[in-house]
Formats: sequence, structure tokens, C-alpha cells
Amino acid sequence: MRPVICMITDRRRYGPHWEDALVERVGAAARAGVHLIQVRERDLDGGILTRLVTRCVEAVGGTRARILVNDRVDVALAAGAHGVHLPGEAPPAPRVRSCTPPAFLVGRSVHALDEARGVSSAGGTDFLIFGTVYETASKPGAPSAGPCLLAQVAQATAHPVLAVGGVTLDRIGLLRAAGAAGFAAIGLFADCRPEHLQVLVGQASMAFDTPRPVP
Repeated sequence: MRPVICMITDRRRYGPHWEDALVERVGAAARAGVHLIQVRERDLDGGILTRLVTRCVEAVGGTRARILVNDRVDVALAAGAHGVHLPGEAPPAPRVRSCTPPAFLVGRSVHALDEARGVSSAGGTDFLIFGTVYETASKPGAPSAGPCLLAQVAQATAHPVLAVGGVTLDRIGLLRAAGAAGFAAIGLFADCRPEHLQVLVGQASMAFDTPRPVP
């Protein structure tokens, strides 16, 4: 079993010339074998975000990577993205499905067992992202759910569940053992030099294929 690997963007990690650096990172991640790239720049103006997403779609051309836009279905459609990732407070996925093409991917964030069950039963989603599994710098102070709750969520839904929050190479085996279909991360990809991403993705896949017992 190979993991579904999702990179989540955070332009603040790329300095004053963030746009070019972020697009370069997206292209390098796609060529390295990352499957999903979620453009999560929620406070950008719609025009700037559309330009960024359009460039990201171009950057992954010729690869199997798919570009998702966080929350903004309008931007995803305008920029030719491959899907959208819905935060917990977004409209229901079936409503989003009613205005998107058939092959359009729809993911959704969930943070609790009952929420995951409800989203799964409502339909319309292709996968769920559950977290925060471990403490993470991107959400300081947020409580961590831990791998045991991740296991309960994975068992409660037929949808693929990606784990997010504090993902490191030494934790990926724990995520697989808990039933995750893969993982999503910001820092894991942002803190790695672009030329090293292919090695990182290979190490992550190997770690996923070597599950560790959930403590």
C-alpha cells in the first residue's frame, strides 16, 4: 500500500519573493511524486490567488499531481484546478458537487469522530483530512487528537483518511498503523530543499510501508 501524499502550501515560509519560490516548490513536489497539492492561502485577494493557482496548475503539467484550492471553489474553477479542499465550516460537499465538473476532486477537513461520520454519510467527498494528529507549528496551541482517535476515524468511514498535523518521517509508520490512507503536511515539504524532495518522498513512502504499532 502506497500513501496518498498531500503537500499544503504556506507562502509565509518562502520569503519576500514567495510567489516564484512557492510555484517552484509545487513543481518540484509534483515531479518528486506528491499526489495532491493544496493551495492554502486563504487571506489572498481573489485575483492574486487565481493567478497563483493558475501558475501551480501549469507547474504540475505532465505529472500525476493534482492541484486543490482551499475553500475557494470559484478560484479553483477559474484557474483550472483539479479540485477543492473544504474546511469544516464550508457548505456541504453535495452542494459543491452541484456546480463542479464530474472529475473534480472534493476533500474535506474533519476534526472529530462524529463529524467524520456525518460528512461521510452525506456523500460528495473523495477523501477526508483528519487532524490535528500531533502538535504543529502551523496551529500553535491547537489540541492534538493523537493516533488512537485517527484510528477510530479511519475505521468509521469508507473514505480515504489523510492525517495532518505534526507529520514527520518517524511518525508516518504510526499513521499507516492507525489506518490512514496517507498524510498531508506543510513543514515536511517547506523545510526541505527542492532538489531533495524526491528523496524525501521516497523516504516517506518507505516509512509508510513499514507501519509501527499505535502506542
